[in-house]
Amino acid sequence: MKKFSSLIYKSRCHYFSSSSREAAISSEVLNIVNSVDPMETALEQVVPFLSPGIITSVLQEQQNPSLCFRFFVWAAKRKQFRSWESHNLLIDMLVSSTFDMFDAYWKVLEDIKSCGIRISSDAFAVLIDGYWKMNNAEKAVESFGKMKDFDCEPNLFTYNLILHILVNKGMVLLALAVYNMMLKLNSHLNCSTYSILINGLCKSEKTSDALELFDEMTQKGIMPSKVTYTIVLSGLCQAKRMDDAYRLFNNMRSSHCKPDFITYNTLVNGVCKLGRMEEAFVLLKAFKKDGYDLDLNGYSCLIDGLFRARMFKEAHGMFQKMMETGITPDVILYTIMIRGLCDDGRVQDAFELLRNMSNRELVPDTRAYNTLIKGFCDKGLLDEARSLKLEISEVNQFADSCTYTILISGMCKHGLVGEAQNIFDEMEKLGCIPSVATFNALIDGLCKSGELQKAHHLFYRMEIGRNPSLFLRLTQGADRVVDSGSLQTLVTKLCESGLTLKAYKLLTQLADTAILPNITTYNILINGLCKLGKIDGALKLLKELQLKGKSPDSVTYGTLINGLHSIGRENDSFMLLEEMMKNGCTPTAAIYRSLMKWSCRKKKIFAAFSLWLKFLSSMPKREEKTMKLVEEKLQKGEVERPVRLLLDMDIKLGDFDSAPYTIWLIGLCQAHNTVEALKLFDILKEYNINVTPPCCVILIDALCKQRKLNLAIEVFLYSLKKGFILKPRICNNLLKSLLHSQYEKELAFDLIKKMESCGYDLDAYLNDDTRFLLNSCWRTQDTGIISTR
Repeated sequence: MKKFSSLIYKSRCHYFSSSSREAAISSEVLNIVNSVDPMETALEQVVPFLSPGIITSVLQEQQNPSLCFRFFVWAAKRKQFRSWESHNLLIDMLVSSTFDMFDAYWKVLEDIKSCGIRISSDAFAVLIDGYWKMNNAEKAVESFGKMKDFDCEPNLFTYNLILHILVNKGMVLLALAVYNMMLKLNSHLNCSTYSILINGLCKSEKTSDALELFDEMTQKGIMPSKVTYTIVLSGLCQAKRMDDAYRLFNNMRSSHCKPDFITYNTLVNGVCKLGRMEEAFVLLKAFKKDGYDLDLNGYSCLIDGLFRARMFKEAHGMFQKMMETGITPDVILYTIMIRGLCDDGRVQDAFELLRNMSNRELVPDTRAYNTLIKGFCDKGLLDEARSLKLEISEVNQFADSCTYTILISGMCKHGLVGEAQNIFDEMEKLGCIPSVATFNALIDGLCKSGELQKAHHLFYRMEIGRNPSLFLRLTQGADRVVDSGSLQTLVTKLCESGLTLKAYKLLTQLADTAILPNITTYNILINGLCKLGKIDGALKLLKELQLKGKSPDSVTYGTLINGLHSIGRENDSFMLLEEMMKNGCTPTAAIYRSLMKWSCRKKKIFAAFSLWLKFLSSMPKREEKTMKLVEEKLQKGEVERPVRLLLDMDIKLGDFDSAPYTIWLIGLCQAHNTVEALKLFDILKEYNINVTPPCCVILIDALCKQRKLNLAIEVFLYSLKKGFILKPRICNNLLKSLLHSQYEKELAFDLIKKMESCGYDLDAYLNDDTRFLLNSCWRTQDTGIISTR
């Protein structure tokens, strides 16, 4: 140590320049590392003269990996020596060597442990990070789990690192279990901890849980960073909760956390994806005051939004404007343009755009190809879609499950279910794992083609996956896993027992061995069963999905309610509606409209009105006084006054839906109450609300049966004015009714002239009976409009 002491004395006297001193100390420390075993004792004497820079320098110069690792493990114990440079340098050594450096590192750790020397958490963080860089998450989790074997308690950085890995692998359940373990151990948490977990929850579409965690974070006095705010804003936008997003954005600004371009783009993108383009441009105007200006991402969001709003001309104009500003489009924006052209029906132009990408030295990715393949499938150009799928590999890209799903869906849509099954089999042979959407597309196709048995078989194959024994093992015994709740309990229990790797493997096996059906899968099968009249089977499937911890949605209940009505089980349908509300699932307007239709068919018009009032009462901003008045008038058998009150309220709130009024009109006709039906018809005309062709047909038919022909003609003339081409049956019925009447034959000839002038093909429309009556009447007429066949 004399040589080193002399060097230290000279360095203190500034004999060397600063850089020369560091180089000299690095050299001497390297000598200690190479010559002293154990090196730890000797190194302790030179601690006052070391720095993170010297540590990194020694690590770079050390040729022996084992000694290098040992020196790093020693340095990692001291906070003043820790640096990103040395951390990243060790990771580079672990992942870039042709030899298995990880085994060497583990051997060093075992040797140090056998000497009774404590190993720090940062020494394990390098291993965990290294495995993650090698895309080996399992080994990373295993390394984290082995820390307890070395009596090493993870520090905050290590905890955050493993949380980041778990969230990126989609194992939010396990990440939350680790988080709960941190809370029980009173571990210090920081903004990064919460940001990682909130990001995972948002990606898993658990926005409400993410907001709860965000509130928990602020209640603990941990201030959210710009990144945290942006993550939550993105989650709210994805969940279409724009009002909450605006509130959080304003909260962010008031807390003096200045938004950046990513934050602004997140909000603009959220509004654009909802098609609220006027709002998007208002936002842009406000953001410009903060110094925000559109970049490539901003333009991409706007163009995407304009296409979604079907504002095709404006989208192309925005693309041109961007090009004029000198911003070069990337593959993402080209993909947006391709999708927009396909949505506009211009698939050939979209194809040309894909070809032109190469002129800008851009290689289309799989997503760009998938977008165009979908465009071809939607147009029925299935051969072109298949050719494009084969082309993907020619540009060093790979067809993914999305590619196959699009093709399978396209084949099923055009009735080629057998072809779709062949594509499904082909994808599995090529090692491309089907997604839930893939299974759903084929199951839907099989249901629609009446092959319900095959659909069921595919459904159970989907659940069991490629390893039936594992699925059966998991659903039996003490640790019974039948739903998400029991799975969460088991994962938490394993983590608390220090068996993090076992929990990880359990979740991985479940993900790898079974594509778990989602609520869409169940809805497809339930719809298929209902259409075949197998309602009991559909109800059994409802109970099955509930037992597995899944929550039925409004589509599930709506399909079953319709199915029950179709076989006359009206009471059961209303019982299901009550169950739906008890389970916290709010019935949609579509469900109430469906119930109204069935009530009208049973001639229960007041019951239909009451149902819609019940729905409206559950909506916000509905005046209770007005709703009570409407109900009172309806109970007295009035129609005109309550309808006007409801229409005024709907229009005032900008929440108008013409469907219930159409259902009422049809219901009144079915109940032979044409007087009230005509009143409703006149009110809708007065409010400039289009009465649909089916309504016109039913009203004309009802008026003809009651011999109110003048009124029937008025409704028919309304349909002509609106440009409706009604079905031949109703046209012939009306004309025959007029021709059979002693006083209204002239009206029939006038009506024929107007029909012809409005585009009716009379040769095709008039049947033989009508022609015979017309020819009989022509004997007393000077004109001959239609010739006999």
